[in-house]
Amino acid sequence: MSLWKIGCWVSLFSLLGVLGPFERSATANASGRRSERMVRIVWQDREEKTLRWGEFVQVGPRLLFRTGGEVQGFPSLKKERQELVQMQRMEDILVVGVRDDDDGQFQSGWAAVDLGVDEIPHGDHSDYEYRNHPRVLATQLDKSQGNPAHLYLYDGQFYLANDRLDGFTRFVPKALRGPVEGRRGTFYRGGGGHITLAAVDNQVAYSTWIGGGATNGQVDVVDLSKNGEKAIAYSFHLPSGGLHGAIANSGRVFFAPSDGIYWVDADLNLQSTAETVKPNHLSLGEDAESDRPLRTGAFVNHRNWVMFTTGKMDQSALCLVDAAASKPKVIKVPIKTADGLSLITPETVVAANGKRYAFVFQNKKEGEVREKLTIIDLDPNRDRDFSDAAIAKTLDVGASQVEGHYGHHSIAFDDDKRFGILTNPGDGEIWLLSLNTLSVIGKHKVGGMPTKVLAVGGEASKH
Repeated sequence: MSLWKIGCWVSLFSLLGVLGPFERSATANASGRRSERMVRIVWQDREEKTLRWGEFVQVGPRLLFRTGGEVQGFPSLKKERQELVQMQRMEDILVVGVRDDDDGQFQSGWAAVDLGVDEIPHGDHSDYEYRNHPRVLATQLDKSQGNPAHLYLYDGQFYLANDRLDGFTRFVPKALRGPVEGRRGTFYRGGGGHITLAAVDNQVAYSTWIGGGATNGQVDVVDLSKNGEKAIAYSFHLPSGGLHGAIANSGRVFFAPSDGIYWVDADLNLQSTAETVKPNHLSLGEDAESDRPLRTGAFVNHRNWVMFTTGKMDQSALCLVDAAASKPKVIKVPIKTADGLSLITPETVVAANGKRYAFVFQNKKEGEVREKLTIIDLDPNRDRDFSDAAIAKTLDVGASQVEGHYGHHSIAFDDDKRFGILTNPGDGEIWLLSLNTLSVIGKHKVGGMPTKVLAVGGEASKH
């Protein structure tokens, strides 16, 4: 490419960065070419402790990235005292948790964001209307939120763990657009310490305790038709504690203690008792060096399959469990991981071409080793049985900046399921990946420390 052409593209990138967000789905740029929005993303900038956003747009044959700045109305956090934690999206609403360094006695809570993108169904496909910039709908930061660490989305509703209040709050997305008094959600007692939880059909929730002593391995079963102190129907204990994960799938609830995983049948009618619950154990094997049981820390769902990672180095693996099977078992896909790298929780997608993939980052824990992204083809023969899942590709990625639970890579997918958008926290970059070729097709410097990312929308409406 000639220097003149390179200069033209540099000018176009600069123009797209300077201009505000497009007011229409398509607009003409300085070269006369129309630009079409393809996907909007929102990411956490851990350096500045804020939410930022941007869009990928198509100009002729090129896919370009345009930053939009900070999400409008996002609260100003104390960088040295507060952290953004998990965030989830339901349609056009995003909720993110906020945690402080003083057990919730400084300022913790949540913020809800209108993403400004509407889906427009058209029979066998959807278009997307980009109606406004992302903006905060509601927020609550104070000393009464219990310092949340985990946020979940089950059956179209948000569940925020209020760790220091020994309970959680459920939010109905549409209420976040309503009057202030309707935005605060409903609080339920259940769980404690570092709460993880699973909810089933918005009827019953299973909320965990992470600590030892009397609450070691304790799971509180919560009746969601009640609230406050009266919500706990009964509690039971798993044989091992250290609970650090929970998820619901196919009428069952799965837990991640210090030894393998456990599952129970969901008690929707609350007919069981502490004495009648029968937890089922699935071993993940033992660590070759310490002889301790292998474990995991978090789950994701993909259809009727529960997925997670375990192990290190030669024992590292993506694990899959068919939650709907009469006798669930663990299927392992080995992922040989270099010393100094560690697998994180997978993310899954059904690509536009029909392929089902799991994406697993190999993040750096120590040393000078190149980090990677392993892509697993979950269903090579497309028979919906994932027992033949196999690695499709492993890519080099940029740097993470891991510090405890923070600074990990993250990946999200557009609603058309044509692209993956991944963050490189240590490099201040966001990359665009083709789900058709499983290759990186764009690298974009955004600055700061981009960590967790969510995507909304696909190709803009032309109707």
